[in-house]
Amino acid sequence: MPGFEIFGAEEKAQVMDVLESGVLFRYEFADQRKGMWKVLEFERAFAAYTGAGHAQAVTSGTAALKVALAALGVGEGDEVITQGFTFVATWEAILDCGAVPVFTEVDLTLNMDPADLEKKITPKTKAIVPVHMMGAQARIEAIKAVADRHNIPVLEDTAQAAGGRLNGRHLGTFGAVGTFSFDAVKTMTTGEGGMCITNDQTLWRRMSEYHDHGHDHIPNPGGRGGESRSFIGFNYRMMEIQGAIGLAQLAKLDQIVAAQKKNKAFFREAVSVLPEVQFREILDEAGDSATFLTFFLPDAQRATAVNQALREAGAGAVRWSENGWHYYPKWEQLLGGKTYCQGGWPFSVGGKRRVVYDPQALPASAAIIERALTYQVPILLPEEQKTKMVAALKKAAAI
Repeated sequence: MPGFEIFGAEEKAQVMDVLESGVLFRYEFADQRKGMWKVLEFERAFAAYTGAGHAQAVTSGTAALKVALAALGVGEGDEVITQGFTFVATWEAILDCGAVPVFTEVDLTLNMDPADLEKKITPKTKAIVPVHMMGAQARIEAIKAVADRHNIPVLEDTAQAAGGRLNGRHLGTFGAVGTFSFDAVKTMTTGEGGMCITNDQTLWRRMSEYHDHGHDHIPNPGGRGGESRSFIGFNYRMMEIQGAIGLAQLAKLDQIVAAQKKNKAFFREAVSVLPEVQFREILDEAGDSATFLTFFLPDAQRATAVNQALREAGAGAVRWSENGWHYYPKWEQLLGGKTYCQGGWPFSVGGKRRVVYDPQALPASAAIIERALTYQVPILLPEEQKTKMVAALKKAAAI
């Protein structure tokens, strides 16, 4: 991770096709294209790869969440449940729809705890958004069972888990919609970009139209169709250059995951020298996309000491409890209700605060994450990097 590590002739050839045609826009200009519709081709290839019925390309993983939530009808007065360990985009998209994010604990998978999910459901719950964090499976079958009992749709945030599977089935295909990110540091990348997948043709049609200003998308290869609009939308269209890069990267995705699995095995063996180390629970090792290795030390103090030693040796790990992008107690903009809107939207309506978040609301998650350390697993792993890491971990084990 990420896919740009292996950019090569395939990506260049796909991009040159687009540049030579002179058409960057995903729609229209049929006479100039020479039969090439890169975004459309990427959508069809991604749907086929994941086993989904339909795919809708968009400008980012964040846009994918917004488009999917909009298609599900999420709006003002609704609640959407997600987890307190995720990238900020998950709950930003919920707030941007006018809904209120409700956060669950995570368990040792570092993903949504289904038992806590059950406790958070209310009559206002409109959707449930589990996140397959760091490339590994959430307890999606148990989560889906809870959701089904309450007749609530599941939107899988699969931004970090392209290529991941559970018991042979692709992540992102268990819920009503699955969303993916192809940004600069994802397993496969188009620089920016995202994808929504679904087996529901009605949802796909809504997402297709919403992402293009609500424009009528009567079936038409690469085209929009008519000039009517059934509802308002926005502009989240992917460019042909992004679609071209996506085609080349998708063709390499299984190769990328295989390389990451090999390197993750090395990381795990190297980390095993640490006394009392435990590893993140992976529900299906064969289906792990292997983008990260996460391990736990007995307590936060030990994690701090070990990571300090690792940093001093040039091999520091990610400490999520120090991270303002992914960890609930560090989301000062959420906890403080910070917004440019003078009326306080989306945290306030009509001058009245509609939601206040307690930084200590997820103690079980805090107890797990504060003793967790993570290494991002690369596709390419030079021998000198391996040597440095092994030496650093041996030194840290001795403190």
